[in-house]
This record gives sequence, C-alpha cells and structure tokens, in this order.
Amino acid sequence: MQLENYDEIMLNFEEGLTKKIDRLKYEYSIIRAGRANPKMLEKVVADYYGSMTPITQMANISVPEARMIVISPWDISTVKEINRAILASDIGVTPTDDGRVIRLVFPALTEEKRKEIVKDVKKLCEETKIGIRNERKDVLEIFKAAEKDKKLTKDELENANNEVQKLVDKYNETADSLSAQKEKEVMEV
Repeated sequence: MQLENYDEIMLNFEEGLTKKIDRLKYEYSIIRAGRANPKMLEKVVADYYGSMTPITQMANISVPEARMIVISPWDISTVKEINRAILASDIGVTPTDDGRVIRLVFPALTEEKRKEIVKDVKKLCEETKIGIRNERKDVLEIFKAAEKDKKLTKDELENANNEVQKLVDKYNETADSLSAQKEKEVMEV
C-alpha cells in the first residue's frame, strides 16, 4: 500500500467514532429514568461570588433514596443561589431547603412521560448514528482521493471501504445496544 498514513487515518477515524459513542453515553447518563441521578445536575450553574459555577463544584451531592437527591453546599450562603439555579434549569423538580441542605424529590414517572423520554433516547441514538455516517463519509473521501492520486489501487480502496464499514457496523451496534439498555431502564417501573 502506497498510502503511508493509512494506519493514522484509520486510527483517527476510530477515535472519532469512539467520541460519538462517549457523547451518547454522557447524554444518556443525564436522562432521568425514574431514579435520582446526580449527573442530572452537571449542567446546572449558579452564581458563586460573581462567576457562574457548576453546582457540582459548590456542594456535596448524594442520593440517599432512589428518588431523592440531597445537595449540601460547602458554603451555606450559596443555598439560595443554588435553589434559584435549579428552578431555572430544566430538570423539572422544585427544590426544598432547610437553610443548610437542598432536597430534590423526584415524583414517579407517568407512562406518558416514560414514552416521551424513550423518544428522546431514540432520537439521541439516531443523531449518534448520523454522526457515525458522517465520519464514514469523510474517511471514504480521503481514500477515494488517494485512489485518484494513484496512492491506492482499486483493491486497496475496496479493502479500506470494507474495514471502514466493519467499524461503522460495530459502533452502530454499540449505539443500538446503549439505546436499548436506556429504554429498558426508562420503562422499568
């Protein structure tokens, strides 16, 4: 094979696919599935002495029960700011506090809400698969250009296409598996 950076191209391609799957895992970790999950609060930021700070960096967050999160701010004067930030966020829970700790009690999900969440799960999976297809398209363009410049033969191009497709299939299967797992978790009562 005359294309000397073939291995590097394939490595970068697989790295891109891995990032797509990692992003999907992260998005799924934030989705509420009937259980309280501290990761739901990762995107919530509060004003902390003039700078917007993630509340995960301002407090200890614990899950004492399946449907409750307890937020214990390290600086008690931030309780009101954290409360405001949670109310402004889209997590869908009203916080209660006793001046020292904040409690988030998650109601049980209705069947309708579960189905809505499953739709979001499927949408995220499909977006990931679209990203994987885009990665495939980009790498195949590199190989086609190399074949056009006589750096790859037709057979080598065909082998590269097959190798790329195997990786795409593998990562699509992983995305489907993660999606099925999250759907099952969401629909569990």
